[in-house]
Amino acid sequence: MAFSVVMPALEMAQETGKLIAWRKQEGDRVAKGEILLEIETDKAVMEIEAQADGILAGIKASAGQDVPVGQTIAWIVAPGEAVPADAATPSAAPTARATSTKVEVALAPAVVSAAATAGSAKISPKARRLAKELGVDISKVHGSGPGGEILASDVQAASAATESASSSEDLPAKTSDTLETPTSIGRLMAERTTKSWTSVPHFFVSRDVDASALNQLRERMVTEIESVHGGRITHTDLLVALVARVLVKHPRLNASWTADGIRLHSRVNIGVAVAVHDGVVAAVIPNAHLASLAEIMRQRRDVAERARAGKLRPADIADATFTISNLGMYKVDAFSAIITPPQAAILAVGAISDRVVAVEGKPAVRPMMTLTLSADHRVADGARAAMFLADLAEAIGEPDRILA
Repeated sequence: MAFSVVMPALEMAQETGKLIAWRKQEGDRVAKGEILLEIETDKAVMEIEAQADGILAGIKASAGQDVPVGQTIAWIVAPGEAVPADAATPSAAPTARATSTKVEVALAPAVVSAAATAGSAKISPKARRLAKELGVDISKVHGSGPGGEILASDVQAASAATESASSSEDLPAKTSDTLETPTSIGRLMAERTTKSWTSVPHFFVSRDVDASALNQLRERMVTEIESVHGGRITHTDLLVALVARVLVKHPRLNASWTADGIRLHSRVNIGVAVAVHDGVVAAVIPNAHLASLAEIMRQRRDVAERARAGKLRPADIADATFTISNLGMYKVDAFSAIITPPQAAILAVGAISDRVVAVEGKPAVRPMMTLTLSADHRVADGARAAMFLADLAEAIGEPDRILA
């Protein structure tokens, strides 16, 4: 029985995947669960497992090629079995009904922690790509990972050291500007944000919110959660919990614009923007409207750590329905964020800082924060956005009641 190997869809709105490398070659024996190939989406590099035993045959796609999601790229056949006849046609669409001996296989992504081999050194897939992009000689890099594995951070450090030494030597004679070539993920991120900004009708609604109650809740929860769960809760964790619960009352903000109409999502999956070397990824907290603060803290921390280490799993970045981008830790007072399609909105969070405000007609100092909602006007209008921010401000003012 021949099994069709297709380009998988790992995230919402994904149309193609870039084949980075085959880990098995034509004619190699393959065992179920072995790493078969590496692919790249606009957010991360993923290793893909084989879902059947057999011989890899009929490879149709090569390294560096962009392949439409769902297209057959190879077959896994039994020893002595011929590749299906339509495998010779690269444009042929995969089908499980063309013959009773063909079965389409949904590839399962593996954790991106397995190391590839470059010469005698173990090196992670991300580090290997980064070394190629930065022109770093792997043989001269000392690996800091398990068993001497070379990580992306090792490659970055080697590149920075080389660049620093080169800059010191060349500085007196330097007469031209430097052109920085973005990584492939950085380039794809630029393309996606450009497409969002030029095709999605953004509008923005801002509101200043008193964060006194939020600060008090965090102070109480820090001790409780640290003693029981061993983690430190952040303002972002609290906002994820509150935003998710408020979104239940405002389904148009937890929605997507599609060719067939507005899709209202039944789940509230909050994406939390995390800065990484290649750009920004959204670590997803699934069903955040049902999760406890401790669960949200743990999931956010674990996914953020994997993102910074270049070891994201497909589930870590899949199916976000709303995103929060918090730049408060960078002392940013306020900003407007670009929507991540097909989501309908994103919330930008500024720093909490003491400001003089009017309280019952008199000046008072309060810890204030500015929230800016970017929304897709095809899905939600200004009134809906304003009502969402009003309810969110109320929730931030009474977080104990909302999270009870």
